[in-house]
Amino acid sequence: MAAAAILVAAAPPLAEAQATIAISCSSLGIEAQLCREGAEDWARRTGNQVRLVSTPNSGSERLALYQQLLAARSADIDVFQVDVVWPGILGSHLRDLGPDLDTAGHFEEVVRNNTVDGRLVAMPWFASAGLLYYRRDLLEAHGRPVPETWRELTGTATTVMQAARAAAGNDRMWGHVFQGRAYEGLTVNGLEWIASHGGGRIVEPDGRISVNNPRAVEALTLARSWIERITPLGVLNYAEEEARGVFQSGNAVFMRNWPYAWPLLNAEDSPVRGKVGVAVLPRGDGEGGVHAAGLGGEQLAVSRYTRRAEQAVDLVRHLTSRAEQKRRAIAGGFTPSITDLYEDEEILAANPFFRDLLQIFRSAAARPSGVTGPHYNRVSTEFANAVHAVLSGQMEPAAALAAAWIAPAARRRIVTAPGRAAARRRIRTAA
Repeated sequence: MAAAAILVAAAPPLAEAQATIAISCSSLGIEAQLCREGAEDWARRTGNQVRLVSTPNSGSERLALYQQLLAARSADIDVFQVDVVWPGILGSHLRDLGPDLDTAGHFEEVVRNNTVDGRLVAMPWFASAGLLYYRRDLLEAHGRPVPETWRELTGTATTVMQAARAAAGNDRMWGHVFQGRAYEGLTVNGLEWIASHGGGRIVEPDGRISVNNPRAVEALTLARSWIERITPLGVLNYAEEEARGVFQSGNAVFMRNWPYAWPLLNAEDSPVRGKVGVAVLPRGDGEGGVHAAGLGGEQLAVSRYTRRAEQAVDLVRHLTSRAEQKRRAIAGGFTPSITDLYEDEEILAANPFFRDLLQIFRSAAARPSGVTGPHYNRVSTEFANAVHAVLSGQMEPAAALAAAWIAPAARRRIVTAPGRAAARRRIRTAA
């Protein structure tokens, strides 16, 4: 089995354990540590055991592994941590949690996202959205405000980067870093750039493919101008942790990343501790420009093939509970999926910027995973590859968008508003 090669860490054996539940958690940042702590707390309370399954950091590689295991009807993993865009892809292999778990108080949009054909196939665990991190000390030293638009960011990054290089003789200082590898992270970044310029959301809720348009071209043209000007060439292979590594080492003025980075940037041994600010991502310039943060987040799902369904569902109930989400918010900066926790004073004391996140989440740009369903992975891969070709200088923005698989359907201009099933048929036809 594929899972045989996966690294496993087990909780200490407990006397007369009722069941051993295997859970797959991300190891991004301190996610694995927090997952282990929460799962082991559940094990102590219930007399069960937990087995943590370590999977690839790359979301694309993790999804491929999940698909392989589930297609084989493997029972090697009972509980899966799944990205916000995976319920439509994996839903047929996941247990309906609706009869067992209460979603009241969670973000309604995320609950809807996790409901496939009337079945709640994943429980919201934490929400997320793209944020702009900036060196508050450097902006203040150079009398620069937090940029409102992407062009303002370009200008400020250029000025501050050049001044910092001249003052410190540090040619490793850059203006802006983000996730530029050709993977799901670049899909989110590209969506943020395009949506913020009023260029649509790749595939619209009615199934209309909208990405090949002048505002999308404008957005990608600007992003390409950053490479080797304010952004290192190496960004073409950056995921979240590579970007954080550059920024946290003090070698970038701005960074686009998720909320998880906040406590790490402010850890006691962080070179930028106390020097970082957080803001909404810039909007596009001109008419139609808006702030557009990519909606992210993680869910917990139970395999249909588990032989320990009752205990697996109970573990999900514990990990997504109010108390556990509060602990994770304070200890790791993970933004809860339970909305009223954004008013919790202990959480706000640890993460002051959480006060502004509710509005960001409610206006976030969702990826088109619902309308594309099981075909989302191909949509995302094609889009990320097109954006990567632009950033690397291999293709012009207009040509890259026109050459993507979505272009033929866009040229046919099918603009009626079918139901979800018809929209998915349209995606299949285009593919």
